Amino acid sequence: MTGRIGEKLVIASHNAGKIREIGALMAPYGIEVVSVKELGFDEPEETEDTFAGNARIKAHAAAKAAGLPALSDDSGIMVDALDGAPGVYTADWAETPEGRDFPMAMKKVWDLLEENGAPEPRTAHFCCTLCVAWPDGSDLLFEGRASGRLVWPMRGEQGFGFDPIFLPDGETETFGEMDQAKKHSMSHRADAFAKMKAGLLD
Repeated sequence: MTGRIGEKLVIASHNAGKIREIGALMAPYGIEVVSVKELGFDEPEETEDTFAGNARIKAHAAAKAAGLPALSDDSGIMVDALDGAPGVYTADWAETPEGRDFPMAMKKVWDLLEENGAPEPRTAHFCCTLCVAWPDGSDLLFEGRASGRLVWPMRGEQGFGFDPIFLPDGETETFGEMDQAKKHSMSHRADAFAKMKAGLLD
């Protein structure tokens, strides 16, 4: 039973790690995944100021171009003492002329917290919005989150993005130190996928 997805799903991402992760998740349901990169499609410009808005842009563009259901993911970290920043602009905070530099972005966030005299614990949460869109223009959204606090200095070489400074609630290891199988079982993306599976697949 594959809900309304069918046998093939387009992943609206050029991120190899994300494509692998989603492919593994879909395999038990007999759903083949193909990425927009493999199909030769460009990623559309993300012009919305919400995770849901940007997820919709990517999923609808892919579904329309491929004539197949498409899945996109928009995610980021929201720091409470920074009024939710960097939020949807998480990747933008890491942009440099040479490419994305997340250690620089993490230092930028920590420096801002220091400048603002933000009290401990410096709470934050990762957010993920998944959008499944169909060629007819319909879609479904699934939202997940992982709550915790920021720590300094950076800890761990695992994961990516802001993982080395994010300590999830109730844990002693950052997402950057944690076994990745454990992280994937409790991350914001895992939360969103669990909701998607319950709503569409199971």
